[in-house]
Amino acid sequence: MRAGVDIGGTKVAACLARPPDGDAPPALLVRLAEPTVTTGEPDALARQVLRLLDDACARHGLARSDLAAVGVASCGPFVRPGGLAELANPNLCGGLAGAPRGLGNDWTRVPLEAPLVQALGAQRVRIAGDAVAALQAERRWGALRGIRDCAYVTWSTGIGTGLCVDGRVLHGKHGNAGHAGHSFVGEAPGQSGQEGPLCGCGNRGDVESLVAGSALMRRLGANAPALLRAADAGDGAALAEVRGLCVLMGRLLYNLVATLDLRRISLGGAVFLHHQALLLPLLRAELARYFPALTDEVELVSTDLGERVGDYAALALLEDSF
Repeated sequence: MRAGVDIGGTKVAACLARPPDGDAPPALLVRLAEPTVTTGEPDALARQVLRLLDDACARHGLARSDLAAVGVASCGPFVRPGGLAELANPNLCGGLAGAPRGLGNDWTRVPLEAPLVQALGAQRVRIAGDAVAALQAERRWGALRGIRDCAYVTWSTGIGTGLCVDGRVLHGKHGNAGHAGHSFVGEAPGQSGQEGPLCGCGNRGDVESLVAGSALMRRLGANAPALLRAADAGDGAALAEVRGLCVLMGRLLYNLVATLDLRRISLGGAVFLHHQALLLPLLRAELARYFPALTDEVELVSTDLGERVGDYAALALLEDSF
């Protein structure tokens, strides 16, 4: 029995599955989820993960020690003091940007790998960034199968990407390759001359601060679901705001294509998946505006793994080819 843990800025989910049979993704036998803890001591998140694993095992009549391996797909970025991953995530660590973010803690990093290794054993734990892990799940079981130059992009509480060039997944010195949400693509429509909005990382005006689900209430005074529902229903003002969001996300996608010469990008994340019928055509149209020599053969598609992409991402970390 294997376990997968999906750690996001909004929720933590733990699932159990047996190894995949053939080309199909593994069947999820048990899945538990709850809001990500952001209060207490910094090790509260690791303790939450272990409790969810224990609860999932108990529902299947197992103990934690019965697990063959545990894959953890986590929001990042990571820092690695002593070589073990800790999280410095803007949506979890209130100490990165300070009190204006209102996260209710002063964390600047969250220990993850050390407490999990202590509880589970180093040989049974595999940790990677959630978008990198989702990329590998999409390459194995989803919309990126057979594609050597590709990316997975999540539009959710945060903005993250997993990148693959010439058939090789990119990791970087600390496993943080693909944190394009903290890059800059220019000012938001109507923002000229103003100081950009504050991202949880401390940047002002980066992509995540402008379009992430966690940013829309602070920037536009509307939560992402409400804004996108209104745009879906034909509200002109809401649709104009959504088009502006897609301009910014489209610039990010173009920068990835122009830098890495990609063939296909798979998109997921709660903001995108809940409104993909609206967002995918807008993003395709935005990408098509740019340099045709680079963009003409690029495909933007939705993840084949749907809302379970985070669970499959964690389980994909346990496959030998990662």
